[in-house]
Amino acid sequence: MVAAALDQPPPPVSGLGRASDGDSFRLGEDRIRLLGLDAPELTQDCTSADGRIWRCGRAARDRMAQLLAAGPADCRPEDMDQYDRLLATCLVAGRDLGATMVAEGLAVASGRYWAEEAAARGDRLGIWAGDFDAPRDWRDDHPRPQGVWGWLATIEL
Repeated sequence: MVAAALDQPPPPVSGLGRASDGDSFRLGEDRIRLLGLDAPELTQDCTSADGRIWRCGRAARDRMAQLLAAGPADCRPEDMDQYDRLLATCLVAGRDLGATMVAEGLAVASGRYWAEEAAARGDRLGIWAGDFDAPRDWRDDHPRPQGVWGWLATIEL
């Protein structure tokens, strides 16, 4: 019984969100990482059906920002990750942010949202319209620079 009490998920959080990328955002001081999906990294590029390069990571972040602008996010955290982010499912105006990102082809399913991914893939939406590296593979091939100065070097002005 003590273990069950200690393993309680973090309490719900809500508020106006600010997009960090296609699968994470801030609610005030809380950092949220959506469960069940993996969006392209902010600096990741993809290839369209006609062979052109497009900034799929920025497109995912911009769409997340649009979704968050629709009103307060209501998040139900299930856990915390190694970066002290709340791992959560979040709704804005009754709309599941993770389901929307995957359904629009701006993220891949990762533990949830398989039907949404299958539909996006079948309709060749977003990243499914051309070629892309899975976000996890892209991160493995493009490790983040260490330290504050390395992180600052990745910012495009």
